Amino acid sequence: MPRLSEVIAALENLWPAERAESWDAVGTVVGDPDQEVTRVLFAVDPVQEIVDEAVKLDADLLVTHHPLYLRGTTTVAASHFKGRVVHTLIKHDIALHVAHTNADTADPGVSDALAGALDLRVVRPLVPDTGDPDGRRGLGRICELDHPVTVREFAARAAARLPATAQGIRVAGDAEALVRTVAVSGGSGDGLFDAVRAAGVDAFLTADLRHHPVSEARAGGSCALLDAAHWATEWPWCEQGAAQLDEISDRHGWDLRVHVSKTVTDPWTSHSPSLSPGAPN
Repeated sequence: MPRLSEVIAALENLWPAERAESWDAVGTVVGDPDQEVTRVLFAVDPVQEIVDEAVKLDADLLVTHHPLYLRGTTTVAASHFKGRVVHTLIKHDIALHVAHTNADTADPGVSDALAGALDLRVVRPLVPDTGDPDGRRGLGRICELDHPVTVREFAARAAARLPATAQGIRVAGDAEALVRTVAVSGGSGDGLFDAVRAAGVDAFLTADLRHHPVSEARAGGSCALLDAAHWATEWPWCEQGAAQLDEISDRHGWDLRVHVSKTVTDPWTSHSPSLSPGAPN
């Protein structure tokens, strides 16, 4: 059985911490480097529900995409929900490792997993990493479809193939316009509109799209915009990351048991569609 330090070294090779954004908080949050690891759980969010799942699974390591403490803290008291997470992890000898923006820009990264879930062929990064001579790393991906579909059909594909959430898929643009090329970016993506416009794609699928950036992008002649739930666009990375660790485990003879949490941790829990168009009388 490998020690935690060996497994973390393998994860750091996949998603080097130095490739994370300067504001990010990645790496190992909790864990004894000498502890043995036999079972690993991948999830998007390091919330109590996921930690409880790791306890029930008897996992030794929890790997999440989102950081536990993105802005730092002065306490891990169990009177706060993040402190309870830390207490639970330590009490049950479960390590926590985070790969966030370093996983976003990796090859393969979060957006590759998103493209794969949507059955898209990746062409190149949307925002290339200038430090990658092969031009494969970077933020977001520019993709092609095997055959053109309408925006309406592509939105239906996204709704069917991404994990179900209360939000579903919102669309801005002509629902009957044809889509041949798509930009995708897991997580919040309305800061990428300039890159999307420069790429000349027919549609952009991401998450957390806000009113004013979308309004301005559409007024400026933007492509169709598809807004999925943040959690749903990043969950496919968990399966991708688990498969990568499985391959490493097989290569090293570690015999790790690697699991992916199916628990929905998207914070939105229900949705009521509008019953009438336009403003109320």
